[in-house]
Amino acid sequence: MLLSKNKQFLAEDFSCQRIASYQPFNAVDGEGIRCSVYVSGCLFNCKGCYNKVAQSFKYGELYTEALEEKILTDIGHEGVQGLSLLGGEPFMNTQVCLSLVKKLRERYGLTRDIWIWSGYTYDELCNESEDKQELLSYCDILVDGQFIQELFKPNLAYRGSLNQKIVDVVKSKISGEEVLYSI
Repeated sequence: MLLSKNKQFLAEDFSCQRIASYQPFNAVDGEGIRCSVYVSGCLFNCKGCYNKVAQSFKYGELYTEALEEKILTDIGHEGVQGLSLLGGEPFMNTQVCLSLVKKLRERYGLTRDIWIWSGYTYDELCNESEDKQELLSYCDILVDGQFIQELFKPNLAYRGSLNQKIVDVVKSKISGEEVLYSI
């Protein structure tokens, strides 16, 4: 499903502030050992989505301060490289994601990286609503683009279909143009 380019769409219009799953200390969702938060809710409805259940904004558990503190404490463990935000769609859940990434940066500075998976492209997010642009400003690496089943290729690093890109957001901001991440 392609969403309209209406920049007035805010996550608060849909988000129920829930997460589908929290997976601490995994080595699948990005480089190194990571703490992965799968938010609930996505309107893209990609055919072949691997996490279809998380498309419902009402799925999973309510995001609480206690859960947030557990995630932040886990991220502080030695050997954890960073936080991964997946879904669902993180940019349709900016209240949850912004709360977490702001506190992560306050507590750990730049010693932990932030990876986000999104159906939006980098270019779309750069021209989106303020809440989405603010979340993007905390992101180090963005795996962008909707999953397209016809472009599925097994064993792609960190993505499922050939149209999806791994964008180095930090370098992209510095250069003023999209810079792909080197694996």
